[in-house]
Amino acid sequence: MTNNTSAAGNSAIGIHDLSFATTEFVLPHTALADYNGTEIGKYHLGIGQRSMSVPAADEDIVTLGAAAAAPIIARHGAEGIRTVVFATESSIDQAKSAGVYVHSLLGLPSAARVVELKQACYGATAALQFAIGLVHRDPGHRVLVIASDVSKYDLDSPGEATQGAAAVAMLIGADPALVRIEGPSGLFTADVMDFWRPNYRDTALVDGQDSINAYLQAAQGAWKDYTEQGGRALEEFSAFCYHQPFTKMAYKAHRHLLNYCGHEVDEATVARHIGQTTAYNSVVGNSYTASVYLALAALLDRADDMTGQAIGFLSYGSGSVAEFFGGTVVPGYREHLRTAAHREAIERRKPVDYARYRALHERSFPADGGDHPTPSETTGPFRLAGLRDHKRLYESR
Repeated sequence: MTNNTSAAGNSAIGIHDLSFATTEFVLPHTALADYNGTEIGKYHLGIGQRSMSVPAADEDIVTLGAAAAAPIIARHGAEGIRTVVFATESSIDQAKSAGVYVHSLLGLPSAARVVELKQACYGATAALQFAIGLVHRDPGHRVLVIASDVSKYDLDSPGEATQGAAAVAMLIGADPALVRIEGPSGLFTADVMDFWRPNYRDTALVDGQDSINAYLQAAQGAWKDYTEQGGRALEEFSAFCYHQPFTKMAYKAHRHLLNYCGHEVDEATVARHIGQTTAYNSVVGNSYTASVYLALAALLDRADDMTGQAIGFLSYGSGSVAEFFGGTVVPGYREHLRTAAHREAIERRKPVDYARYRALHERSFPADGGDHPTPSETTGPFRLAGLRDHKRLYESR
């Protein structure tokens, strides 16, 4: 099997630190069900979702991304971070990277490159792989990868129940403290219109059944390429982190993969492989690019000691691009987890009723270039203060 080693020797490369942030507010699915008359089992059991994170008026992908990354900078400092890669499909500007705002809010040094990546929910995995390549070239280089998204669908549409918002920040470097990322990767791309958002729309368009089928096709194709590239056998993995547009999709995808590989689909095995990974996504909702790494956070925070165990990652982005790769959990990883902070990020959210959620969903800035301050709602470390002269204004709290 191919090992992921640096150009300077046998130093492993991977995820050195991981932190996530989510929103000020949360809408329980019980409130959505009460509004639209849906049987709550359709949400809790059918799609595996219990609540969705809802951004305050002064929160967006920048404030969430900065909040996720700030603890990493506080722990490790900014030295050696010469690249910031911001992955999102909720971009706030067609030209300027959202990561540049984060770079400023965190006070990172000017001697850095900052870029934004887009390919639906797959973008953060592209960012991770690009980061690994940079560290291969210079083992002293550390890369800050940020995945931040707000998923938004039309009100009263089938996709409404899968909305959510979160950001995951990862520090990528040599000799990682959490997960060593392995080679090879299995890759798959197909031109399909299962989910997309034209520039003139604030909400995404999705064909639910086509999207599920496209996901399964991509998972199968990525796995096939992974095995052809000399990857691990399926049974070598202790757990699997899938992209979770809704958590039951991870179960559906894993059953499909087991079937494709000729394994009997034993539900106890499926639950053992997937169960721990859905804890955060089930209460946050779909966080697009952050989703698969929110699954990793849940797994590491909740599972028994995974030292030395292999994790499979299936990253999927509609349209569509997928990648399957493996990672090995590093000895001593538990000393570097942020379990208490992650649980606090979820538990601190304030429940809102459906009317309040709907008002937040419908809120948008005028396009007249005027001075439009935002109400102060978030208790997070950063806020979107407003819009003036077509410029977004951010501040630290």
